[in-house]
Amino acid sequence: MKIIKSIKGKHPQIPEDCYMAENATVIGDVSLGKECSIWFNAVIRGDVHYIKIGNKVNIQDGAVIHATYQKSPTNIGNNVSIGHNALVHGCTIHDNVLVGMGSIIMDDCIIESNSIIAAGAVVTKNTHVKSGSIYAGVPAKKVKDVSAELISGEIDRIANNYVKYSSWYTEE
Repeated sequence: MKIIKSIKGKHPQIPEDCYMAENATVIGDVSLGKECSIWFNAVIRGDVHYIKIGNKVNIQDGAVIHATYQKSPTNIGNNVSIGHNALVHGCTIHDNVLVGMGSIIMDDCIIESNSIIAAGAVVTKNTHVKSGSIYAGVPAKKVKDVSAELISGEIDRIANNYVKYSSWYTEE
């Protein structure tokens, strides 16, 4: 059963066109934009600071979105894919970003638009990923620039696919 829970007077704001899997969890000071999807076992926990998520964002299975108490909120832009089992914590992610499976983005990082964080990457505290970069490794470092083909072939494709996938679950 999905959990949508208020805490300390803060209640999640979830538009009707968002999909939430049956065992997803959204708590506290969380606001979602339109056409978002929160998948199986994903947790968005806005108990210690706010979490703002833009339009057409997918939070895939097992991902965790959190913040740092009274210090670092989490802001996620539009058209962002957060891969399976990723951890996004107290950071800012701009528009058109792909966060790979199992990656970690730590406090006070800024991920600019049109960027990719590779699967398994660990983006350490205060890292600033410039627009159009691909970061990989532990700790994550820039490995190359994002091509136009990767923007349309990966970043846009995945975000659009997750809007389609979520429609499969709401048709029944």
